[in-house]
Amino acid sequence: MSSTDPTHHDLSTDPELGDWRVVLGTLQTRLLTGDFASGARIAGRIAQVADELGHHPDLDLRYPHLTISTVSHDVGRLTSRDRDLALAISRIAREEGVEAAPHEVSALEIALDVLDAPAVEPFWAAVLGYEQDGEHQLADGAARHATMWFQQMGEPRPGRGRFHLDINVPHDIARQRVDAALAAGGRLVTDEFAPSWWVLADVEGNEVCVCTWQGRDDSGEPGV
Repeated sequence: MSSTDPTHHDLSTDPELGDWRVVLGTLQTRLLTGDFASGARIAGRIAQVADELGHHPDLDLRYPHLTISTVSHDVGRLTSRDRDLALAISRIAREEGVEAAPHEVSALEIALDVLDAPAVEPFWAAVLGYEQDGEHQLADGAARHATMWFQQMGEPRPGRGRFHLDINVPHDIARQRVDAALAAGGRLVTDEFAPSWWVLADVEGNEVCVCTWQGRDDSGEPGV
């Protein structure tokens, strides 16, 4: 990481980025446009400013909202270019009079615990039509579907499922999401790794991790 690049902690505590959240290594927000035409118009304005800045986000336009995600794909991390683009998009939103709802964003991953990752990965790449995306991770080339990653086990683990989901959420709603899941009948498997992730399970033992950027080596948090 360049010494001039903002860390996840920097971006999450930046007073000018209150409309945005760091989720799974990207900077995301959602604009509550209210109708499709307004969303399309705002998307067009974002496209124009993105061309001017030479840095382009991913846009997901739906009838009532526009979800925006940015990361510097050429270096595979968040940089000052993402901050500049986010600020420009927030200015457009204010000019358009639309509300941002950053607490609504998230990113989903599928995880599979395996004994021999190199032997298993080609099958899943072929059947899903995914591409290799770093070590032990596959991704949809069109970025439409959840990424899939493989967690190497040292030995068989009877009594627990091999598949689990990772739901990556804004750091400031993670505890709320965990509490809601527990209130809905779930159980806490472990909070040993919180606030990086909590492991939860439903009544039949199927597991999910609620994940944030916090507490990780690249978070940029003081003391981490």
